[in-house]
Amino acid sequence: MEPLIITCAPVGAEILPEQTPHLPVTPAQLGETARKIREAGASIVHVHCRNDDGSNTHSVRRFHQAYEAIRAQSDLIVQFSTGGAIGMTPHERASVLELRPEMATLTCGTVNFGDDVFENSFPIMRGIAAKMREFDVRPELEIFDKGHLANARRLAKEGAIDLPQHVDFVLGVPGGLEASAQNLCDLVDDLPPGCTWSVAGIGRAQLALAMVAIAMGGHVRVGLEDNLYYSKGELATNEQLVARVARIAAEAGRPVATPGQARRILKLGPMRSAQGVAAAAPN
Repeated sequence: MEPLIITCAPVGAEILPEQTPHLPVTPAQLGETARKIREAGASIVHVHCRNDDGSNTHSVRRFHQAYEAIRAQSDLIVQFSTGGAIGMTPHERASVLELRPEMATLTCGTVNFGDDVFENSFPIMRGIAAKMREFDVRPELEIFDKGHLANARRLAKEGAIDLPQHVDFVLGVPGGLEASAQNLCDLVDDLPPGCTWSVAGIGRAQLALAMVAIAMGGHVRVGLEDNLYYSKGELATNEQLVARVARIAAEAGRPVATPGQARRILKLGPMRSAQGVAAAAPN
């Protein structure tokens, strides 16, 4: 099997700072988190940003500060969210792509998200994909339901995206596909040829689906965005969640990918530095 790529999603848009003291809110905290998860075995960091008070932001300036802080302390692949938070406009969500991160997420369909709706119509998806192509950002296709794979194939047929790509199955969101090994296997069987894949299990499903992915030859996403707890009643840190997956993979005889190895597996170019995006950031 290929070395295991571990993505860490340390922040997200839904967790409130009062729910855990371990949520990295400031750019400096994100940089420190990047160092710790890199040491624990991560090779990709999935980036959302917050204001100092913990509220969500998709400010280009804030993302640039976060990018600089992460790059100052690690060689991780930097992957920006274009999902943002519920209620953000498509323009807000895509604006950070001008900073030219190595990767960014492209959600491939609308999904109920608890009591809210995470809207990703075809016009929204085409618009974000066009910005990714304009700024040479590699998409990671976010799949919350099986129909989203059909949407990805339609986008490819239209020429909005190229296939194969890296695909992340997000399972267990209330309103999306339930988190089960059977559903994961069904999705993997339906992947477009040549795609690599990872799984993000939400809440208590995180560990179980991570173990399934390790055994199947897929890759894994963990982090406080998806799961606050290490065990019942015990709040986790991001580095603990990464280290546990790395340890399980080692026991299974599967090495963990370095960021350099992950770049080769995902067919990315050389690591992009924070200096390379400075010209795009507002003064």
